[in-house]
Amino acid sequence: MPPRQSTDASRGKAAVSDVYSSMRAAILEGEIAPGTRINIDAVARSLGVSQTPVREVLQRLEGDNLVVYSPGRGYSTTPLLGLAELRSLFEFRLLVEPWAARSAAVDRLANPAAALGKELAGFRETMAATGDLRQDLVAHDTRFHDTILAASGNPVVRHAFAQTHCHLHTFRLYPADVDGAITVAEHSAVRDAIEACLPEQAEAAMAEHIRNSFDRFAQAFEGHAELSPLEDGGPPRKRIIR
Repeated sequence: MPPRQSTDASRGKAAVSDVYSSMRAAILEGEIAPGTRINIDAVARSLGVSQTPVREVLQRLEGDNLVVYSPGRGYSTTPLLGLAELRSLFEFRLLVEPWAARSAAVDRLANPAAALGKELAGFRETMAATGDLRQDLVAHDTRFHDTILAASGNPVVRHAFAQTHCHLHTFRLYPADVDGAITVAEHSAVRDAIEACLPEQAEAAMAEHIRNSFDRFAQAFEGHAELSPLEDGGPPRKRIIR
């Protein structure tokens, strides 16, 4: 059978996909710094495409929370979170993710331990082969937590996590866990408790991981007078930082 000729529509989709991959990588790898205004014409010329796929991609990246749109100013990459915003994000995670780990450990039929073990094994291989793990570590962390949230069976919670977790990409320049060993150890503790169907231990291991993760990310604000550890439990404070 002779190959089908590509249509304008298929070429357009390929262009959007390529532009999306290129722009997303540039943001996540720091080529475009947080808070940088994006010149659509310049991006189109640098990638050899028209402005149309660039505009479409920017809308997708806005949905990923990697860019923001301001009337009169256009698109810019999402600014680096402030300390109050970082704490709010982790307080949300501390409310949701220990519950998700507990739920995953209770449901033997939907138990995600095998998938979590495969993810950990794959990342250990990456650790052994790669020097700069910053992006790989964030990608592994995203997949690991998403697997647990998916097992909880609550799509609303899973979507909320996806919308918030991408903000942590902007902290990749402050890698407290440079080689990933600390994260892998904490993830392994969560996975082991889920595999053993021990809900209390799974919940506690996830809560400990979330608190420790906050401490690592918060090193970007080292020396801040109001920096304090994440609260152990209970509802978030109404006023986080003045």
